[in-house]
Amino acid sequence: MRLLRDVRDIPYDRTGERLPMILDVDTGIDDTLALIYAAAHPDIELAGVTCVAGNVPLDDVVHNTLGVLEIAGRADVEVAAGATGPVARPLETTPETHGPHGIGYAQVSPSTAASDRHAVDLIVETARRRPGEITLVTLGPLTNLAAAVLAEPRLPLLLRDVFIMGGTFFEAGNAAPRVEWNIHVDPEAAKIVFHRWSVCAEDGAAPLTVMGLDVTETSRIDASGLADVARACGLPVAADDDVAIMSTAFGDPLLDLVRDSLRFYFEFHEIADGFYGAHIHDPFVVGAALDPSLIHTRATVVDVQVGGVMTDGETVADWRGHLDKGVNARVAVAGDGAAFGERLRSLLADAASL
Repeated sequence: MRLLRDVRDIPYDRTGERLPMILDVDTGIDDTLALIYAAAHPDIELAGVTCVAGNVPLDDVVHNTLGVLEIAGRADVEVAAGATGPVARPLETTPETHGPHGIGYAQVSPSTAASDRHAVDLIVETARRRPGEITLVTLGPLTNLAAAVLAEPRLPLLLRDVFIMGGTFFEAGNAAPRVEWNIHVDPEAAKIVFHRWSVCAEDGAAPLTVMGLDVTETSRIDASGLADVARACGLPVAADDDVAIMSTAFGDPLLDLVRDSLRFYFEFHEIADGFYGAHIHDPFVVGAALDPSLIHTRATVVDVQVGGVMTDGETVADWRGHLDKGVNARVAVAGDGAAFGERLRSLLADAASL
């Protein structure tokens, strides 16, 4: 057995400059919040958004992404369509969680179009043009990133770092007993990605930062929190009843988009998890990419189980050094979801009041 030399936090290089970021999304209700957070945050330079089929088919993802960015006042951001389905299996979507088109009860009508570039080209070309600068944040299946590392095997060395919303290591899964949804949709792609980062570890590639359900489920939003955002903007809130709050228009396009999408999510969680609110997985990952002090990580080797009735898509962390592979991941083992929730609400209030 090979003992890992360092399973503590690896320091992140953050010097307070504006962080150049590419988001890879499958928009998605919580992707919607993540897009708004990245688009509106003054410390993030949103260098592009790439789309992958996941929560909904690719056409819906692109449509939603363009619409959300336009309402957020960032129609200038390049949006590139990517993979229409997983590497080696049919696409499985989740309309019961995100609604038939991905953003719950919300509707968007973007006036802009997607880029002529493919998502893989956007990622690879930007990383080559700005080596060591770009943080890539993936919020859906890893299909686009797998294709990118196959197209450019040195990509792990060209990116500043990568934050992944995916996997679960200590807590129950949401797709199978030990399997998280994003990895479940395309485990083959995830396996490609983790393997490539292990190969490049010896050459100095920064490990992937992996935020699984263990930490992302610590951050929630509920109706009262959204009502507080509206009040902070000086908007009327009809009632203190949760359902009434989520059923009444605030009169602000951005907050009404958030309310209409979240209402579907809240109803899903009330049935599935027993609370009227939502985990805000994806925006928490964006927040941690900007401020890694929100999470505590351990360095290890992560691989993905492909096959198995109950374990297909399971993320396996080699905590005791059994695998003779390069350390490819910083796995988040704790996170301050409550602190991030406060930051999200504050940013929504600022963005809505502009």
